Amino acid sequence: QIHLVEDGGGSVEAGGSLRLSCTVSSDTYSPFCMAWFRQGPEKEREGVACIYSGGLLTFYADSVKGRFTISQDNAKMTVYLQMNSLKAEDTAMYYCTAHSYCRSFSLGGPYGVDYWGQGTQVIVSS
Repeated sequence: QIHLVEDGGGSVEAGGSLRLSCTVSSDTYSPFCMAWFRQGPEKEREGVACIYSGGLLTFYADSVKGRFTISQDNAKMTVYLQMNSLKAEDTAMYYCTAHSYCRSFSLGGPYGVDYWGQGTQVIVSS
């Protein structure tokens, strides 16, 4: 019902920036919440950021607050993740996800329906 395609990953030096994008296609459902997750090498998946469709409320993991910004363009059905001041520990596969509801990551993160894209690789070199 929902198809997500990420783009914008790549290799960058520490301190650099990247902007990820996620195009959303849905024939029967418009998710209320979009989010980004990531999984680094030999690490578990962790939530990075999420945003409600209206863009009035966002949540961020403590590790990226002040450096990453999630945004969306509803007309284009696209969600973005602007990543600044990248660190080596940000190296991961980044996934665009769709959910019913956003929630602070400290309280468990987004919930409801759960759709994932294929991911886009981000590599940050020291």
